[in-house]
Amino acid sequence: MIQTLSLCASYQVQAKPETSIALYGQAKHHKGFSHYAYVNPKAPKGGEIKFSIIGTFDSLNPFIIKGVPAAGLVPLYPYLFYVTLMDHSSHEAFSQYAYLAESIDLAADRLSVTFTVRSDATFHDGSAITVEDVIFSFNILLKEGSPLYKQYYADVKKIEKVEKQSVKFTFKDNTNKELPLLLGHFPVFSKAYYTKNKFQDASLKIPLGNGPYRIVKVDPGRSITYERVKNWWGENLPVNKGRYNFERVRYLYFRDPEVAFEAFKGHDFDFRIEGEIKKWMIGYDFEAVKKGQVTKIIVPFPQSGRMQGLFMNTRRSLFADRRVRRALTLALDFEWLNENYFYNQYERVNSYFWGLELASSGKITKAERQLLEPFKDHLPTEVFTSEYTLPKNDGSGRNRQALREAQALLKEAEWAIKEGVLTHKQTGKKFEFEVLLGAPSMTRLLNAYLKNLKRLGIKATFRIVDTSQYVSRVEAFDYDMIFNMIGQSPSPGNEQREFWGSYVVDSKGSRNYSGIKDPVVDKLIEILIDAQDRDSLTTAVKALDRVLLWGHYVVPLWGSSKMRQAYWNTLQNTGKFPTYNTDTFAWWRRYH
Repeated sequence: MIQTLSLCASYQVQAKPETSIALYGQAKHHKGFSHYAYVNPKAPKGGEIKFSIIGTFDSLNPFIIKGVPAAGLVPLYPYLFYVTLMDHSSHEAFSQYAYLAESIDLAADRLSVTFTVRSDATFHDGSAITVEDVIFSFNILLKEGSPLYKQYYADVKKIEKVEKQSVKFTFKDNTNKELPLLLGHFPVFSKAYYTKNKFQDASLKIPLGNGPYRIVKVDPGRSITYERVKNWWGENLPVNKGRYNFERVRYLYFRDPEVAFEAFKGHDFDFRIEGEIKKWMIGYDFEAVKKGQVTKIIVPFPQSGRMQGLFMNTRRSLFADRRVRRALTLALDFEWLNENYFYNQYERVNSYFWGLELASSGKITKAERQLLEPFKDHLPTEVFTSEYTLPKNDGSGRNRQALREAQALLKEAEWAIKEGVLTHKQTGKKFEFEVLLGAPSMTRLLNAYLKNLKRLGIKATFRIVDTSQYVSRVEAFDYDMIFNMIGQSPSPGNEQREFWGSYVVDSKGSRNYSGIKDPVVDKLIEILIDAQDRDSLTTAVKALDRVLLWGHYVVPLWGSSKMRQAYWNTLQNTGKFPTYNTDTFAWWRRYH
């Protein structure tokens, strides 16, 4: 009988290697399984699936901060080109199952974890994947990869080969409960390949992979094509059975979202997640929909847990004052936008973990208060006394009360109207800033927001740049404000350092977009990471959420707990969908 490690409060760790691991409790398939529940294990292989991507690419290396990588390469579920030691289940909050590693063994004292690598696993050139490749991959990511890898794996003390097929990671301490699972996530490269090639190169040279697909064609900035690897070593593993059914996978690039939509209507690609509600409501009236050749579906999306908003760069002095940031939030009239642009289909995002049970709500709870009490002198009093709320307007576009509150806050912060422009009383600096955009899709909505800012005397503009320039400027924090989204896992952990930690505030390429540098936030992140059970984690996340919200670092926008998808009926699926992700690679080509 296959058993799993149980990472719960008591930490009753099994004394033998296992094939699954869960952050809390047991993995769903701790007794073994033949395939994931949402797949068709007998799905036919063959055919092609085509996707669209807005933007461009100039690199086949997504693991460094140079360049704009092509789609399909990043080892985030589902995996195409590279493999990882464990497969992350999209049906569970945080469970993993054997993949490149045939087993995992967490030490009883939780100070180390050992993975045993499959002896039959190979790279695309037929060479064996070895423990040395695993060790090389881990070290090169920390040394030359994106800064996020150093944050994720900061608590690893040592990595070593302990047997012919086994690699052992030793930890600095046993408080980071998520670390054994995070170590199942990193991609594995060929040491031999990167002995001859530079890892730091952001080039279009096709690298050596080991996943279910290989790259067969690259048309820079226009498309990338993958082909299924024949007799791939991982094809019949439980985590892959019924998946990766298409013979070819193509990503087509478009600079303009409207051009992309027209291309979908002409069946230039097969599948589309519709993020524009107006298009969903009135744009799908073309002939193929009427004839039943294109299907529209709405699926629940519990992992709506994300902050989508306008991120203020507090590295700029203009946004240093919390009252100013709150005023900018008050100026957004969501109800008018929802009425006039969104057919009242969206909801206002009011949490950094919106849509998850981890989102804070109402006034502070007893458990949260107890956790935050030691930091009381360093936190806004509202954290302890008030419920975080966003202005609610009547949809008429006359959000006078909210604008009056914004004016009062700006006045408190020493800003006043001078010659029609909001000006700081002490410095004489005018309140002017720019919103940086990587695509034109937000411009109409931004215009409505900027109009309200103008009523406050604020001169705000937006600038649209191409994808390469946008990525470069965001990585260098060269912006005043950006439209962005940070998605959250149902089991937040080490990645929170990368989102909000002061240690990455000046690290190029980090995702601390707002430049948050708060010792209380840093401490809460560590408490969250070290949580001993689900209840402790929930309390820590809610407390962190509350502190971030009252910091007013983001103008929260909108979202939906539903995912809207459209696809041509040349594709087929089981009608079952994973809880926490979209796995179109469990679909197959329809032949009748």
